[in-house]
Amino acid sequence: MGEKTVNVCVDAMGGDNAPFEIVKGCVDAVNENDRVKVTLVGQEAAINAELSKYDYDKNKIEIINAEEVIDTNEPPVLAIRKKKDSSIVRGLELVKAGKCDAFVSAGSSGAVLAGGQVIVGRIKGVERPPLAPLIPTKDGIALLIDCGANVDARSSHLVQFAKMGSIYMENVMHVKNPRVAIVNIGVEEEKGNALVKETFPLLKSCPDINFIGSIEARDIPQGAADVIVCEAFTGNVILKMYEGVADALLGVVKKGLMSTLRSKIGALLIKPALKQTLKGFSLEDYGGAPLLGLNGLVVKTHGSSKSVEIKNSVLQVITFMEQDINGKIKNELNPAVNV
Repeated sequence: MGEKTVNVCVDAMGGDNAPFEIVKGCVDAVNENDRVKVTLVGQEAAINAELSKYDYDKNKIEIINAEEVIDTNEPPVLAIRKKKDSSIVRGLELVKAGKCDAFVSAGSSGAVLAGGQVIVGRIKGVERPPLAPLIPTKDGIALLIDCGANVDARSSHLVQFAKMGSIYMENVMHVKNPRVAIVNIGVEEEKGNALVKETFPLLKSCPDINFIGSIEARDIPQGAADVIVCEAFTGNVILKMYEGVADALLGVVKKGLMSTLRSKIGALLIKPALKQTLKGFSLEDYGGAPLLGLNGLVVKTHGSSKSVEIKNSVLQVITFMEQDINGKIKNELNPAVNV
């Protein structure tokens, strides 16, 4: 009813399950929410072959042909320069030109990150755009920032990550006065490497965030903070460990439940409750990770994304646009520029 249609550009060729899971996720998104329009970028023949399997409003999905594909093993910056007709480059150019509201990709992380900065460009005042995925905790969710964009960050970068992460959690996830913590090897202020020791007092003296101090990795799943600040090397290790432990625990639980006749009977009884509990720890339900601080919205999803994660990544763009996250980041980092 008068609400703005959100046009999301999706890389149809990116990820382990392209194009079939990507296309299915996009069809599910437009069928679930009539405010969404999707522009699929990639090899037109392959996309059409997948689309022919589904029923959907043909006005809600457009295809833009791009014959080249950037592989994950290619040098990102070189690939962005050389493969101008790739789905990643073409998609980012659509966001840059304002023809699409966002770009979603499960493809090469390096190419998406490099292309986001080179093609879409950073918001004035943003030193480094961080990649910020939501991760499940005992009490709900937390934002891990940065998890893949800046492995060699400076203290000023981490302060900006904290500010941008707070804006995201407050406005997109509706967490009031989000608790911000920096990843450390202990909770004492004097602990940590040179970067943490330099950043801690800067965060402590920052008036516009709710800084609660250091957080150890073991306390992250307990929900001890809402915004987890670190440089990308640490963040990526945390994220991958999270995923690995979750998969291992799930495997151990399944094996235990199937070990005897009694446990199998018990498994049938607890299956509905267990399924609901484990659903809260599924990363795919939270969509992709936004690359914050760019002049347009770029969302990176897991390379192994299935249709549900693609769908949720497309739908989360609506909230991002409604809350004007980029505008809020501009105002936070450049108050004098925005009258």
